[in-house]
Order: sequence, then C-alpha cells, then structure tokens
Amino acid sequence: MDPEIGLNVVDLGLIYQVDFDEEQKMIFVLMTLTTQFCPMGESIANAVRRAIAHAFPDYTVQLEVAFNPPWNNLMISEEGKIFLNQ
Repeated sequence: MDPEIGLNVVDLGLIYQVDFDEEQKMIFVLMTLTTQFCPMGESIANAVRRAIAHAFPDYTVQLEVAFNPPWNNLMISEEGKIFLNQ
C-alpha cells in the first residue's frame, strides 16, 4: 500500500515487471515511485520486497526501482481510479 494514498502499488501502477525464475528460485521485480524524491520510497520498496518474500518464502527477491518511464496518473488501473474517484 502507498501510505499516503492508501492504494496498493499494483493498482497505483508502480509495478512495471515481475519475473519468476523457478529454477533459481528467484523473483525479479521492477518498480517505480510516483516521484524520484518520494519521502516514503525506501519504505514502499521494502514493503514490496517483504510482501513478496512472505508470499514466496522459498524464493529470493531481487527488486529494482527505476524511473524510466516516469510514473504518471495514466498508469493507475481502472480499480485504482475508482478508489481515487478519478
């Protein structure tokens, strides 16, 4: 969850990619933040890492935060738009 907005990071459009490598027991996540200067950025990234590690305890989680392409509100899912009254 984004602590300021209250919307989950998937519906907010912050998760760009999730890849599973079953052979090596690794999950790769590429995500972004709403801004490069997000004061909660480290906390959000750590929460994503912990949530995936909890759901897949036998896997190693590799998480990368990228800002290309930059996030914009068009990335919010339809469910997210309803939640945010957009």
